[in-house]
Amino acid sequence: MNVELIGANAGKIWSALQNGALSNKALKKATKLKDADLNLALGWLAREGKLTFSEKDEETIIALA
Repeated sequence: MNVELIGANAGKIWSALQNGALSNKALKKATKLKDADLNLALGWLAREGKLTFSEKDEETIIALA
């Protein structure tokens, strides 16, 4: 996995969240990313302070900060 691909996947996540918060499961479906790719890109965006995380009905909800 290279940094450029992680950045591109972070862009997919950013685009998917432009319309509002999504559960982790819905975000995976919207971006069509594999678990590892999704998690790497989420980590990238989280480290930059671009995301917020919350819990609802035992699901992680992800939104743009």
